[in-house]
Amino acid sequence: MTQKHCILVGAPVDCGKRRRGCLMGPDAYRTAGLQEALENLGHSVEDVGNLAPQKVEVAAPKNPQVYALAENVGWTQTLMAAAQDTAKRGVPIFMGGDHALAAGTVAGMAAHAADQGRPFFALWLDAHSDIHTPDTTDSGNLHGTPVGYVTGRAGFDAYPPLPSQVESRNICMIGLRSVDPAEHSILVDGDVTLVDMRRIDEEGISAPLQSFLDRVAAENGMLHVSLDVDFLDPSIAPAVGTTVPGGATVREGHLVMEMLSDSDLVTSLDLVELNPFLDDRGKTANLMVDLTASLMGRRVFDRPTRSKS
Repeated sequence: MTQKHCILVGAPVDCGKRRRGCLMGPDAYRTAGLQEALENLGHSVEDVGNLAPQKVEVAAPKNPQVYALAENVGWTQTLMAAAQDTAKRGVPIFMGGDHALAAGTVAGMAAHAADQGRPFFALWLDAHSDIHTPDTTDSGNLHGTPVGYVTGRAGFDAYPPLPSQVESRNICMIGLRSVDPAEHSILVDGDVTLVDMRRIDEEGISAPLQSFLDRVAAENGMLHVSLDVDFLDPSIAPAVGTTVPGGATVREGHLVMEMLSDSDLVTSLDLVELNPFLDDRGKTANLMVDLTASLMGRRVFDRPTRSKS
């Protein structure tokens, strides 16, 4: 992989759901050595610190279940601007924070791609599809809505207008195993590439990912990767409030990251839903840092084997 300038953006978003703790995520990544891991691979690293949401006022949501709408909209504005700013000078890595942050990061990166005259693609590594809207969510937790927002679904009147809508055909979701009926009805009739765990069990994880990457390369696209902790099985990544059994293994996670590295197509990355309050001695944060290092060029043969003596 060519050497990159990586820009760490702290996004302590903790308003996309009611269970608190994700605001500690950015500092957990720092503690787990994310910057050092990237520098050891030869990349330059800039840490811009932790951002804060813009202060906004919004009308009361039509759905009374919706939680912390104004704060979520404020974060979307902040991160949309941050994505467009940082993408001009490197590879932004958004350290979350819950998945509501992707409403801003994906929208901002799509706007940047449009400014570059290139198509935009998104790889959604997640147990959930996150394609709800504020009107369709039963829980009211807006971390389940970012894909709905960036693809232009109705119901996001309180949010900033999209500078560049993401084409649903340019989204690939891998790791799905918890999709609500309202989301299923949208996806089954749509053109998002869907790779659930059954398909992974039947075909493996590499074939559908490679097919998607081939299309990104053929269209000279810019690729944003949104990595949710719950993409991984909770036995190896317990620090998430939305655990769903049957997720990706360590080996599958690293394979995905190494394939992304080989492609050299990734232009931005989300690391989301890490809740250090639920972690086991930093186990999940360390794994997420290792996966990021694999994405940025580390290979298993680069790591010395520990002596058995």
